[in-house]
Amino acid sequence: MSARTLWLLIFFVLAGCTPEQPPEPAAPEQVSYEKVALSSLPGWSEDRLQEALPALKRSCGKMRRQSDSSTVAPAEIGGTVADWRGACDALSRLSDSSGDTAVRAFLGDWFDAYAVKPGPGLFTGYYEPELNGALQPRQGFETPLLARPDDLVLVNLGDWRSGLRGERIAGRLRSGRLVPYESRAEIESGALGQAAQPLVWLDDPIDAFFLHIQGSGRIRLEDGRILRVGYDGHNGHIYYPIGRYLVESGEIDKDAISLQTIRAWLKANPAQMHGVMNRNPSYIFFRAIDGEGPIGAQGVALTAGRSLAVDRRYIPLGAPVWLDIDYPDESGKPLKRLVVAQDTGGAIKGAVRGDVFWGHGASAAEKAGPMAAEGRYFVLLPKNLDIALRQ
Repeated sequence: MSARTLWLLIFFVLAGCTPEQPPEPAAPEQVSYEKVALSSLPGWSEDRLQEALPALKRSCGKMRRQSDSSTVAPAEIGGTVADWRGACDALSRLSDSSGDTAVRAFLGDWFDAYAVKPGPGLFTGYYEPELNGALQPRQGFETPLLARPDDLVLVNLGDWRSGLRGERIAGRLRSGRLVPYESRAEIESGALGQAAQPLVWLDDPIDAFFLHIQGSGRIRLEDGRILRVGYDGHNGHIYYPIGRYLVESGEIDKDAISLQTIRAWLKANPAQMHGVMNRNPSYIFFRAIDGEGPIGAQGVALTAGRSLAVDRRYIPLGAPVWLDIDYPDESGKPLKRLVVAQDTGGAIKGAVRGDVFWGHGASAAEKAGPMAAEGRYFVLLPKNLDIALRQ
């Protein structure tokens, strides 16, 4: 691990703002997009592009259902849906069984590649955990997973101020004013009462905590059925990474911090577990998902190894993105592949910042948990979008 990667890991995994002093929204970074040849992308001729076809088709399908005038944010490089329609119509004519050569030809016909600068940046991973649950509370299943309360109000600040694009707050109305919602500790102590109903009861509070961080999951019920759940709102409090506290208090060495070591510490310290978890005041509410999932911020089902969470201030949702990351893929080779920007995340902030979705289950957790790697990416945009004129 390079010194820069280590610094990035410490900053993004451990750094956080105290809930008592929420930060002002950060100003967007200065970013540039430099056109490069598709054939020059690292690993361009080696990637199994056919594996990205489902993700490409889902994102294009979403765009094709929108009006031509709809903005593809950020508009400076994303343009409108009309700018993407030709490429998406052409993609729809590719069969689901099209091979790598056909997908590579399609991309070459319709897209230009742009290196996103400055770089390199930090790339992490996430996954869809599988947990055990019951539809009714009983001994051994005592941790509720709450549905979104009726009085929760979510506000996209970018709807009011262009400089706040990508920033959101949440609260409830009281006497005509929007006031802050309860913190994790208050919600865990029952402060919402009957305002929030449990979707399901889980057998492990640590699993529930990490489900809040991942944002979606699969819950195996006692009769063997799978209940898929996904994000349906948050309480508006600033996310605080508890790894920061565990490092600063000397519980875990900063070079060893990861999802796995944090989980192990919580399990080994049950008396302190809830107090440490409640240092993160952010709380997520969930909904049941029918059909494929998990569902990303673009509103489409994510594809294991081919979906990426990005900062939508810099990368349009639905855009193909080429990764070049110093991290082993499923076969142990450096991660150089095509993915699609289909999700966002509270900690995914920056011009070159990505979160790779690895799928569900133990193997996905093994890939996602320790991932904190240096890398770069290239965004692919329709050729008719000459973004040199927009910068």
